[in-house]
Amino acid sequence: MTTTPRRAARIIALDEAGCVLLIRGHDRDDPTHRWWFTPGGGLEDTESPRAAAVREFREETGVVVTETELIGPVLRRRATFRFARATLNQDEVFFAVRLDAKRARAAVTGRGRAWTAAEEELLDAIHWRAGTQLIGSPSERVYPAGLAELAAQVHNGWDGICREIWEN
Repeated sequence: MTTTPRRAARIIALDEAGCVLLIRGHDRDDPTHRWWFTPGGGLEDTESPRAAAVREFREETGVVVTETELIGPVLRRRATFRFARATLNQDEVFFAVRLDAKRARAAVTGRGRAWTAAEEELLDAIHWRAGTQLIGSPSERVYPAGLAELAAQVHNGWDGICREIWEN
């Protein structure tokens, strides 16, 4: 049986030094399964990917960005993954945004964010990461794959190409 992939939008937020904002989460059914990912989430009914990315970023960080600030889309990702004892499919559109020092600091304070009860349970941390921290480890993967290279490329001047990846 094939299920329709969940549609999602995400933001690769870059601070002035090129660090990327990541959230660490875990699977409630397997607390040892941990990973880092960019802010974002599912599209609501008729919502555009840009609108969803902006809304999700505000909900998850408390920081307001506008659709006009978004760069891209810089990446489209189709992912199949295990979560809560199920195999899920998700189609994601990634945008990038540059944050000044004030908004970069605010993004990690937790003030103004609107996490759901499930997010409060499953999300462990929000931090700025750089370099090898964007590659991850076997015990804590970083998504999407290739984030370090993509973030560096966007930080240095996006070339206008929307990359596509499939991850299983």
